[in-house]
Amino acid sequence: MSEGHHDLAHEFPEYRDRIGELKNADAHFSRLAAEYHGVCKELHQVEAQIETPSDQYVEQLKLKRLHLKDELHAILRA
Repeated sequence: MSEGHHDLAHEFPEYRDRIGELKNADAHFSRLAAEYHGVCKELHQVEAQIETPSDQYVEQLKLKRLHLKDELHAILRA
């Protein structure tokens, strides 16, 4: 699965415009979005077998991605 399947606009298409607005206007949201993007990119490299970290590390990354996604979604809904 490519990173594109987890980008914020794909995950929350109903908030596509709001995502762009918040990335420009809200430093906290922008930082979280950048961190989310970085985690997704790292997971994509693992899935493409470019990197081969331990299973425990991969699970930690997946949990981090989920936590960031939940936090970003809460901001988008507010």
